[in-house]
Parts: sequence; structure tokens; C-alpha cells
Amino acid sequence: MLANIFWGLVVLAIGFLLSWKTEWFVSNFGRMAWAEKYLGTEGGTRLATKFIGFLAIFIGLLLITGLFDNFMNWALGFIFPQARNQ
Repeated sequence: MLANIFWGLVVLAIGFLLSWKTEWFVSNFGRMAWAEKYLGTEGGTRLATKFIGFLAIFIGLLLITGLFDNFMNWALGFIFPQARNQ
């Protein structure tokens, strides 16, 4: 339980930093060619970085609350069905 909270806080903090300091990440790591091509002319990389940050925040909150496994079963359960006892 404490490990889930710890890793959830780590992922949440990384997501927060990605969303908050987007310009710093873009200036230090460069632009994403794919994002610039498909997500906008000059702001595609910033948009993609913020989206990745918000996704990390969402995953971090799922880890903290203990709902990550249930969410993954709901989202990907049709691809990987569980064996049921009959």
C-alpha cells in the first residue's frame, strides 16, 4: 500500500513538472517532429508535453487511490480476458 502511494506521488510529481515547466523541457530536450507535424505548427511539442504530463497525473492519482489495476482491467480487459473458473 505504501509503495503504491510512493510511486503514485512520484508519477504525479513528474506529470506536474511536465505540465508546469513545459518550456524548460522543450528548450532542453528539443522538439518532437511528430508532434510539430500533426498537433500544430509551432505549439505541437508543447501540447504533446502537456498531454503526457496530464496523463502522468491521471496515472499517479490512480496509483495513489489503488484503482490502477481496476482501470487497466476495464480499459484493456477485452484484449486480455481473464480465465474464469467454471
